[in-house]
Amino acid sequence: MSVRTLPLLFLNLGGEMLYILDQRLRAQNIPGDKARKVLNDIISTMFNRKFMEELFKPQELYSKKALRTVYERLAHASIMKLNQASMDKLYDLMTMAFKYQVLLCPRPKDVLLVTFNHLDTIKGFIRDSPTILQQVDETFRQLTEIYGGLSAGEFQLIRQTLLIFFQDLHIRVSMFLKDKVQNNNGRFVLPVSGPVPWGTEVPGLIRMFNNKGEEVKRTEFKHGGNYVPAPKEGSFELYGDRVLKLGTNMYSVNRPVETHMSGSSKNLALRTQESIAPNPLAKEELNFLARLMGGMEIKKPSGPEPGFRLNLFTTDEEEEQAALTRPEELSYEVINIQATQDQQRSEELARIMGEFEIVERPRPSSSKGDDLLAMMDEL
Repeated sequence: MSVRTLPLLFLNLGGEMLYILDQRLRAQNIPGDKARKVLNDIISTMFNRKFMEELFKPQELYSKKALRTVYERLAHASIMKLNQASMDKLYDLMTMAFKYQVLLCPRPKDVLLVTFNHLDTIKGFIRDSPTILQQVDETFRQLTEIYGGLSAGEFQLIRQTLLIFFQDLHIRVSMFLKDKVQNNNGRFVLPVSGPVPWGTEVPGLIRMFNNKGEEVKRTEFKHGGNYVPAPKEGSFELYGDRVLKLGTNMYSVNRPVETHMSGSSKNLALRTQESIAPNPLAKEELNFLARLMGGMEIKKPSGPEPGFRLNLFTTDEEEEQAALTRPEELSYEVINIQATQDQQRSEELARIMGEFEIVERPRPSSSKGDDLLAMMDEL
């Protein structure tokens, strides 16, 4: 498992979340000023300096439940609210979209280009907010500094870690089904055509060499695909042509998107229960949540501007039905942490965070994990 995977996972899933929210805000005809405020508030919180500092520290991935807790808080960082069913659907769409992108990456290093595609589109959402743009550019520089010098083997380990995280998720998405890139069992269809990875040759030729390293024979074979050479390598600079289209906004054209739990996903519930269903009681995971959420400096909305509810479904009836029919073993009982804390609570959380990281005194009857969970539940 790579300890450098978490920032890429978080930023790409966050990018997909913003794409979906932008599409739903437009579909529900939310006024432009409110829609911009929602996206600005979420992006500002997502790229907060302290938050990014915690995120970029080398660390193992944590459970889907723990990450989903962070995204729930992010989604409620503004005046917009989502109920449980819509939040479930949002997270399902985010995870399946990024899983598809990781599977299709021509080479492991290209997951960084996918991340840059997400950041490029996010900057388009906040082009009129220079302060937030600066936050995103700073994150880009951190990505370049940390990941720019990694070897192909290290990127392969990152890709492997991502695929392990996604391996039991087989949620059918209507858009993928219509485009025939996903089967009815929720598994993706990988193409046998198109550009080969940059730096490699189109398959179909076997070269044989003698003991002096001289080529002595060539044999051609039929590979069964329709491959072409890669036109050029995508740019890893702050501005440039990424070439790769994975990670761009597939919701830019208004298309209805539905999710359905496949039969195989329901059958795998017992296997995935450990990573999805139970409370994250491990001390390390709770400290991870506490540090990340301590970095999310969410300010109370100023002024009398009323909030509104966003529905990820076409109608309220569909949303209610989804809440009733979602398999119980795949429900997310998210730790309830108030998204819009006042200054006093923020200071209290910061104080508690400091206590978590300083000492490890023996406790007579309960584990540190239990105490930490109780503290978070009280917020």
